[in-house]
Amino acid sequence: MSDDFPPMTSVKRWLVTTNHKDVGILYMATALFFLLFGGLMALLFRAHLWQSGGAGLLTDSSYNQAVTAHGLLMVFWFLSPIASGFANYFVPLQIGAKDLAFPRLNALSYWFYLFSGAMFMISFFQGGTFEGGWTMYAPLNVPTYTPAVEATTGGTATILALMLFVMSITLGTVNFLTTIHRSRAEGLGLWNMPMFTWSWLLTVWMMLFAFAALLAALLLLGIDRIFLTQYFATDQGSSLLWAHVFWFFGHPEVYIVFFPALGIMFETFQTFCGRRLVGRKWVIIAMVLVAVQSFLVWMHHMFLTTINLEIKTLFMATTIGISLPFDLMVFALIYTMVKGRVRFTTPFLFSLGALLLFILGGITGVFLGAVVLDYEFRGTYWVVAHFHYVMVSGVTALVAGIYYWWPKISGKMYNETLGKIHFAIYFFGFNLLYFPMFLAWETPRRVFHFGEGLEIYHQLATIGAFIFGASFLLMFYILGKSLVSGPDAPDNPWEFSRTAEWAIPSPPPLENWSGRPSYASGRLEFVDDDSGAATDGGTVAVPETGRGHATPATTQHTHEEEHADHASIWPFGVGLSLAVFFLGLAGLTPYVAEFAAANGADVSAQDPSMLSPALIVLGVGMLGYTLWNFGMEQFNPPVMDVAERWPFEGVNNTKLGVWFFLASDVVVFGAAIGAFVFMRIHMGWSNWEFDAIPMAGLVNTYILLTSSFTVILALVMAERRNKKGLLATMSATVLLGLTFMGVKGWEWSEKFSHGDYWFSGLEYSIYYVTTGLHALHVILGLLVAGFMIYRVATVDAYLEDHRPVEYFGLYWHFVDIVWVFLFPLFYLM
Repeated sequence: MSDDFPPMTSVKRWLVTTNHKDVGILYMATALFFLLFGGLMALLFRAHLWQSGGAGLLTDSSYNQAVTAHGLLMVFWFLSPIASGFANYFVPLQIGAKDLAFPRLNALSYWFYLFSGAMFMISFFQGGTFEGGWTMYAPLNVPTYTPAVEATTGGTATILALMLFVMSITLGTVNFLTTIHRSRAEGLGLWNMPMFTWSWLLTVWMMLFAFAALLAALLLLGIDRIFLTQYFATDQGSSLLWAHVFWFFGHPEVYIVFFPALGIMFETFQTFCGRRLVGRKWVIIAMVLVAVQSFLVWMHHMFLTTINLEIKTLFMATTIGISLPFDLMVFALIYTMVKGRVRFTTPFLFSLGALLLFILGGITGVFLGAVVLDYEFRGTYWVVAHFHYVMVSGVTALVAGIYYWWPKISGKMYNETLGKIHFAIYFFGFNLLYFPMFLAWETPRRVFHFGEGLEIYHQLATIGAFIFGASFLLMFYILGKSLVSGPDAPDNPWEFSRTAEWAIPSPPPLENWSGRPSYASGRLEFVDDDSGAATDGGTVAVPETGRGHATPATTQHTHEEEHADHASIWPFGVGLSLAVFFLGLAGLTPYVAEFAAANGADVSAQDPSMLSPALIVLGVGMLGYTLWNFGMEQFNPPVMDVAERWPFEGVNNTKLGVWFFLASDVVVFGAAIGAFVFMRIHMGWSNWEFDAIPMAGLVNTYILLTSSFTVILALVMAERRNKKGLLATMSATVLLGLTFMGVKGWEWSEKFSHGDYWFSGLEYSIYYVTTGLHALHVILGLLVAGFMIYRVATVDAYLEDHRPVEYFGLYWHFVDIVWVFLFPLFYLM
């Protein structure tokens, strides 16, 4: 395959590639583009803040849009994706893998990311983008509170773009978790993984659950905006509901952003101090503690709400507690410098700068962790300054990563003197931008009016913003000059680097390794499995299936690695199709408003556009075509015959990936069900006025339980290689699923006939949305089952390998279990 793979100078290469290094470069390049876009938004509103009341550059609405766009772009479309780019490129290299476990899903994750960003940019031309702040607080996030009705489509497009972005993140987390847990080189245990890989492993574990909560929040918000439901438009706890769900994601997101940067700091400190990280084992334990605790502190963002003082005090304690592991990490870095011999290279300077900025950001954050002080500081520029000292300390370390790994990615060295000048301008500009905000802390956030005597601080901040922005232009010049005329980089330009990516050429070859990486002897070797020779001239390392936790991926050695595929156009097609569909959905609100008005709702909206339904139809058609071909494509990913797989030796890659996906989906349904419980308690449990049809729920419960039984029978038939039995049981499952949907359709039509629509009240919204979300999962399962039936009928699929039937069964059983929870909640209580 590598002989036919398009060269890097070809546009086709970048449209079809599934290779992890290419995808990593795509992520990094795209993230840097969004950095520039978000930076321009920041310079625009900082210039407007030159004087109180604004300098006349922006209207009120455009100022809000610029501030919101800056926050969304930096938090979502820059910070996490550029870290994903580093992880895509270097995590497989650091653990000795040939690629990620699911290369096509990796490419699909990137295209979802790219097209989500494109959707966000298009939203500016749909009457205006979302302008309710990057935290999207309710009720400012629903159309009722949008200043111009024309802005509704652009605002909704922003929410849908974020949903597509979260789908990208979910695919990536499942992929990385499966890869790191099952594709480590022989002899590479979890404890011995490089620190960047450790930081990324914990990052994706947090992503798996945190972004699932955000997806649930965005689903509910998107449905509110498109279908006029009332989750976030009532006085029955809507604002608190959004705050709980959003910040359950939002505070782990701080560590999701910072952990990869922290990993880069660990790697560069080790390399340029010439010694191993002090207290390495304890640093790993501290990171694990932070990852767990990150889900236990979200309410410190809600100290100004009506939550009682006892709970606020509890979360104040957890907030202070989460700072303690960071103290250990900071001192580990300091002692590594003390005990090492520091080399002040450009990557190290940026890492050191990141440490200094993070210390100041952490100290100022302690004030916000105290309930009494938070009453005073919340909603002021103190929060703005603290937030940016923490987040941009992460950016600073990520810039260190760019300089650290640039020779490996490009094969070129850069001008070290220019790099140090870049650091000086960057560090000065940043502090001139944000430190004055601590002094101007009385300025309220997100507005351009401030008190007398504060103007000088805002003018200093604006000057600092332009200096800070200019430093990035210098970085692009340095990298561009390096790429065009820089000297060739050696395989390892850093004397004391200690990770596997520095043991191969710069840039690395397509297949990464000339032999199989192995740490079985205690050091990195490249083993030729055919000849039994170590290609680095070291001792021979013979793979043993029983050695440690290294286990073979198959019962016999194959040469699939030599014929591994690295190209598929269908991830690009699926990403484009879903973006087209979402763009159509964004403009559907006027049609829904017309229907609601005709059925007694007091709503109004702009005139419908035929473009919206046309895009929906086009998107569905494109999605069906591309997904079909994605499923039918014969794609052979690189396979690792021998690898460390603890603690998942007995579970293959696909099954483990399904389990990770379902764990994420548990959070989505948990948030939806939790929203029902929260809103019902807030309204008063006995005041809930919606009456479902119990018999319909009971019948559907029996139907789904029966369908779980037929799926089990289908697996038995596949194991027995009984084609007719497999077709019969899979068809019975589909028939039962269709029956479930038929009963659900009848039930909804009965409610409609009595004037009970999803927009009729909060109770109706929650019932239709929660059961509708479950029905959507049933429909997706039916589509997959239909595809599998076609494959069985035409090519005798799953008779030789029954595992796909088992994976489908895992999903179907999960959907059935969810209904077991929904039935008593909505039909019996």
